[in-house]
Amino acid sequence: MSLKVLVVEDDREIRALMQSSLAVEGFEVTTAVSVSEASALLRHASPDVVVLDLGLPDGDGAVLVREVRRTSAMPIVVVSARHQEAQKIELLDAGADDYLTKPFSVGELLARIRVALRHRGTALAAACTRHELEDLRIDLETRRVERDGRVLHLTPTEFALLARLVRSAGRVVTHRQLLGEVWGAEFTDHTHYLRLYMAQLRAKIERNPAEPRHLLTETGVGYRLADE
Repeated sequence: MSLKVLVVEDDREIRALMQSSLAVEGFEVTTAVSVSEASALLRHASPDVVVLDLGLPDGDGAVLVREVRRTSAMPIVVVSARHQEAQKIELLDAGADDYLTKPFSVGELLARIRVALRHRGTALAAACTRHELEDLRIDLETRRVERDGRVLHLTPTEFALLARLVRSAGRVVTHRQLLGEVWGAEFTDHTHYLRLYMAQLRAKIERNPAEPRHLLTETGVGYRLADE
């Protein structure tokens, strides 16, 4: 099951960048653009970690740090353009786990989230986002898939399914894991979805879909992306 991240950020471009980057890393991402929206999601969505901007249109994100800490120990990583030392100390003392000053790199944000989760007992390795084997090249960050140097065009669902297999390349991913993480928890019994989309993926990726080299079936269990 993917870990859930709530991104609270009112800047559209930064929010979209964080959302796509965290999704590539394997997180289930929910976003909010204001204090009030974030408060509602915190009550009902039960995220595993919060990434929080401070300057929001209806108030200061700092109030959310205190709100979360009244009821939860979930990690909070603050991202803000404010760089004064006193403000950082105040937020950290109020309960934030980390404070990242804008502009920041996506790699550093992901690393700090992993550290915050590790301090809560959840160890995460950096996700695998690139895969190369023989004629196949996959780059999740750029959403580029090539075979023999030719770009393949995948549907969003085909790409999401392939991305999940890339993140576990060489290991079996069960039917329930794939269905739950690509389509949603309510679809874990819809194995016909998998058969359909795996057939479509093999038709695009494999030289001979009848004898797949990359997308391998583990009968009765799931699928595995070959890594050697």
